[in-house]
Amino acid sequence: MSNATTTTSASIELLAKDLNENGGVFCPSPKAGMQLWDNHPRVFLDVAHTGSARCPYCGTAYHLRAGEVFRGH
Repeated sequence: MSNATTTTSASIELLAKDLNENGGVFCPSPKAGMQLWDNHPRVFLDVAHTGSARCPYCGTAYHLRAGEVFRGH
């Protein structure tokens, strides 16, 4: 039997090119080593405006690498 709830305190460093056209990422994320089929619902996290975001489901933190700048829309 598999446990569908995942708790983590991972911190994922992102490059500007890792962000989508809206300046964010989705969690769960393959960049965090997560399989999309065995984790929480997919949520959008806006990283471009603040430089970081934390998933409300699993607690994974995503942040831009120091010096990276998102130049999107």
